[in-house]
Amino acid sequence: MNTPKYYYVKRTIDFVLALIMLIILSPIILIVSIAIKLDSEGPVIFKQERTGKNGNIFMLYKFRSMAVNNDVHDFSKKDQHTKVGTLIRKTSLDEIPQLINVLKGDMSFIGPRPWIHDYYERMNESQRHRCDVLPGITGLAQAKGRNNISIFEKIGYDLEYIKNYSLKEDIKIIFLTIKTVISKEGADAGKSTIQDELNDLSNQYKRTEIVYNDELQNA
Repeated sequence: MNTPKYYYVKRTIDFVLALIMLIILSPIILIVSIAIKLDSEGPVIFKQERTGKNGNIFMLYKFRSMAVNNDVHDFSKKDQHTKVGTLIRKTSLDEIPQLINVLKGDMSFIGPRPWIHDYYERMNESQRHRCDVLPGITGLAQAKGRNNISIFEKIGYDLEYIKNYSLKEDIKIIFLTIKTVISKEGADAGKSTIQDELNDLSNQYKRTEIVYNDELQNA
């Protein structure tokens, strides 16, 4: 992985493309913003703390697709999608404001998806290497199955991406992502998926502890 050399090339490409896309997509941004305001109460932009490069926290921007009182940490209630929110999530239009994150340098177009910090807290040191590069609007895990694959498969693909970090890899992921977005499969994780993934990450320590104790007893 030639990280230092490619990082600056990639950062330049990200900045220029994000700026151009914000200008080109400005009519769509305006239409979606008006639709969200007419559809439900609350802000147009949804802001949430996510884990970025090296485990640092940043504020991620998306078009709001849920009711304003929806709490991602409250697993006792289902996600409350708005009518417009359901549409923009299926078409991935809710991701457009992340172009601002790319401009700011919080994110890249391609990289491991930025998750809420609960994930980072539950990952082991090897898994946390998925945060060695800037998170992306899309990544290898999204291109390979989005939310139709397990949390461990997602992390595995993220680590594979970092190992093969290059312009060639990014171009490949762009084409794979287009195919995945068109199919609309696994687009919405939802609270139940998040809860299951967090539980799986927490339970990996329990499994390791059980194996370790069994080895001690059999020594």
